[in-house]
Amino acid sequence: MIRHSPERTGTTLRSLLFFFLLLDLSIYSISINARSNEHASFPPRGWNSYDSFCWTISEAEFLQSAETISKRLLPHGYQYVVVDYLWYRKKVQGAYVDSLGFDVIDEWGRMHPDPARWPSSKGGKGFTQVAEKVHGMGLKFGIHVMGGISTQAYNANTLVMDSVKGGAYEEAGRQWRAKEIGMKEKACVWMPHGFMSVNTKLGAGKAFLRSLYRKYAEWGVDFIKHDCVFGDDFNLDEITIVSEVLKELDRPVLYSISPGTSVTPTMAKEVSQLVNMYRITGDDWDTWRDVVAHFDISRDLSASSMIGAQGLQGKSWPDLDMLPLGWLTDQGSNFGPHRACNLTIEEQKTQMTLWSIAKSPLMFGGDVRKLDDATYNLITNPTLLEINSYSSNNMEFLYITAASNNPHHSIGNNVKTKLAFGLTSCKEPKANTWSVVDKNSGKICWNQYSGEKPEKPFCLYNRKALLSSNEEIEHNQLYQGKLHLQTNDKAESCLGASSRQKLSSKDFSRGALSLCKLDANQMWELHSNGTLENSYSGLCAVLNPVKAAGAGSNGVRSWIATGRRGEVYVAFFNLNPVKTTVSAKISDIAKALQNKTHLEEASCKSHEIWSASSFSSDLRNFSDSDVEALGRNWNRGRADEEQAAAAADVESFPSLKEAASNAKSKKKKKMMTLSEFTSGRGSVGLTQQEILQLPTGPRQRSEDEMQQPGRLGGGFSSYGDLMVVGLMMRGGGIISLGFRIFRKLRGLMIGANPRFDHLHLGPVTVIQTVNLTVGQEEWL
Repeated sequence: MIRHSPERTGTTLRSLLFFFLLLDLSIYSISINARSNEHASFPPRGWNSYDSFCWTISEAEFLQSAETISKRLLPHGYQYVVVDYLWYRKKVQGAYVDSLGFDVIDEWGRMHPDPARWPSSKGGKGFTQVAEKVHGMGLKFGIHVMGGISTQAYNANTLVMDSVKGGAYEEAGRQWRAKEIGMKEKACVWMPHGFMSVNTKLGAGKAFLRSLYRKYAEWGVDFIKHDCVFGDDFNLDEITIVSEVLKELDRPVLYSISPGTSVTPTMAKEVSQLVNMYRITGDDWDTWRDVVAHFDISRDLSASSMIGAQGLQGKSWPDLDMLPLGWLTDQGSNFGPHRACNLTIEEQKTQMTLWSIAKSPLMFGGDVRKLDDATYNLITNPTLLEINSYSSNNMEFLYITAASNNPHHSIGNNVKTKLAFGLTSCKEPKANTWSVVDKNSGKICWNQYSGEKPEKPFCLYNRKALLSSNEEIEHNQLYQGKLHLQTNDKAESCLGASSRQKLSSKDFSRGALSLCKLDANQMWELHSNGTLENSYSGLCAVLNPVKAAGAGSNGVRSWIATGRRGEVYVAFFNLNPVKTTVSAKISDIAKALQNKTHLEEASCKSHEIWSASSFSSDLRNFSDSDVEALGRNWNRGRADEEQAAAAADVESFPSLKEAASNAKSKKKKKMMTLSEFTSGRGSVGLTQQEILQLPTGPRQRSEDEMQQPGRLGGGFSSYGDLMVVGLMMRGGGIISLGFRIFRKLRGLMIGANPRFDHLHLGPVTVIQTVNLTVGQEEWL
């Protein structure tokens, strides 16, 4: 059993153990060439300006960053450089994230870079010159765009462009304008002064979107991040149309959508084939609660086979958001990078490891011009990047146990929860749970779903119409049959589905009570199947279990994946605030993998990536037949190399040479079980006494030799007609003999626990720590 004791000190330290087992399972190899023509064949990797600059970045700052990325991060696959939102906003007094009247638009109501911040855009050039410079660095250029049309264009009532025929869009004998396609009642809830949805049922609405994305392609854009269209702002119609427009282009443009609040596997399946990346949480910032918030949704999407599913002209990837590491700014800030990341190094390792093994796109968010060595080494860790691109069978690994070393602290993945109002896909079974209780008062209530029963009934009341105004009459015609809901029949506030603030990953959608207004976010429709659908997002109301106030992040987690060369990756995550012993059995890996018989072909060794420590696998939980099967399927491809090394070992150690000679003369079988090897009843194997009589070196393998697979615990090595097994076992047994192992071990049991400081057995180096009892061993 492999054990690790991650420890947290103070209030911020979190711990992670991440090791991989090298298993020669050629069946898992990936053909890169076969996938080279796919769009987004691997999770995209790059840099986004938001975490370090918010909306304020300039052309000079962006190109400086791109040049640094080209030199330092492009060799590691970071190829996209993305300008995040509001590149069209003038950076002047009074301008901020949701200000109105400070944007640069063209005559067709389309956003244009602010020429003061982006001087090369003057003369209607847009991002053309910036894209050319980025491409000249070997990188790809991306931009952030908001859904729909800007409020500024709506107020100006600009003409809609027909990008197919040229000029203004005409239908039914007239030209169409912004106010005819903009849906004022569907303003983006967290940027209501900035943008609103367009009516995609109108030809003019589709024409406007087509002209937008064709213009971006003309500028040389390779990556589009489309915001306020997913999660609580779900707009499947606009996503579908934009996807179709991008598919029509003569070159691929990677399509990303956000935000991801309230996303479920059902919602992911609705969009995955239309896009290449889709956010699955709110914005991720540098807090531990934000990091922890990604574990459950990542697990759910993996279990639903959404990692690397079919996407737009290739594959699609659940997106855990940017990596807020290094030098950062603050959410919604008017200032650039000015502070260090708040996560501890252990918390940063946890984040980078989860993002990698869950195969999320890796979009670094820190200021690359001030990239410190620790952050650089973390985001370019070769093992993590290998896993992120090439691993498969990525999933949460369930076969772990944990025990707190603090008797006053309980360990578990369960924390106290309560039920809170939220949103989900209307296709989810739990959404079909609303019913009318009192028609006269318009009272509708949530019915119990499964075991999620609120402490008291949760009911809403339909608002009675106010004195009619022209605006309300028009509104009632638009939303005839819809409900304007309040928490009681005398309330002055109405329930909106989506929060008016942009939520971070740690936040959950809980609706918003605000002054009753005539907008889609406050309008609901109760269907005959019991779903309560919101008119803004098309999502349905539910009561979701959430952590009670003050509940901390608790429990342990583990993920597993297989590599293209047959290796198996396992990561342990301690989310507890105390020192915790995390345990897992090597034999349980077979239960997690799709075909456990592949393990029988394995030659097994382990390597922990953060400590750079290598160690043989602890196979105490394998039966005799398990060990024999491992030996029988020893990697034949390395037979010549192994035989030569074994012969050298025999010549170096007379006791081993004599044992091999005895085995040949007795004509014993080459394969033996563990019990046969250690029985000492005249077997071919060395007895415990003979093991102790072996010379203590001087020979040791080089570090390169140590890393080569094929001669580690769990397999058999051939010394002429003598087969010697190398593994460590609890109780009576042995032996790391004739195999390349370079790992500090604790608790090597031989006979009556003889105590050695150093025991050299040919290519083996074992450094022992004594005075441990059976059943309490721990890896150092």
